[in-house]
Amino acid sequence: MAAATATAAAMTAVKKSRTLGAAVAAALGLTLLTGCSSDTAAVPDGWGTLDTKSVSVGYPESKGYREQSAADRGKGNAAVALKEEGGLRTGMVSVQLDFATGIDDAAEAASAAGAGIGLGATRKGTSDVRLAGEESAREARRIDYEFTSSGKERTPAGGTRMTGVVVAGVDSKDVPFAIRINAVKGSLSAQELDAFVDSITVK
Repeated sequence: MAAATATAAAMTAVKKSRTLGAAVAAALGLTLLTGCSSDTAAVPDGWGTLDTKSVSVGYPESKGYREQSAADRGKGNAAVALKEEGGLRTGMVSVQLDFATGIDDAAEAASAAGAGIGLGATRKGTSDVRLAGEESAREARRIDYEFTSSGKERTPAGGTRMTGVVVAGVDSKDVPFAIRINAVKGSLSAQELDAFVDSITVK
């Protein structure tokens, strides 16, 4: 009788151990899945969002930026938001996708995007940034620069100093992207330029 009781107790202990093990495994699996999931960047109040197949990014709608239709924007841009004042384009947020070949990482994407900044631009700094979104594609590079408006194609009067930021990287499907914001110098604060970078989600 004592032996039977001991056996039953042992079997109960084994069952409890298995149940506990299964619970731990399930919890661990959930943790691993959560760790691999993507998150979405916060877009400030008063901002709109440009959404493309590779990235999304905020733009300061409250400061007069408006999204362009596909028919109005240049063919090289996947999305654009413009600020227009007195018939001049005084600010722009643009997204370019798959803009160069043979690019495998953020450094190469930044190098290609930086080449498009233009002669006469003054680079103010380059830094690595970590974006929201797919874990495999969160590493990107930020380039801050200034340039002088040419006054052509409805840009501000020639000689006007402009501020620029470009963020470049490669999405989870190895498509390179470059996201730019250009504005008349002083019209956007350093905090707003940082918020622009922080609003990016890579897919």
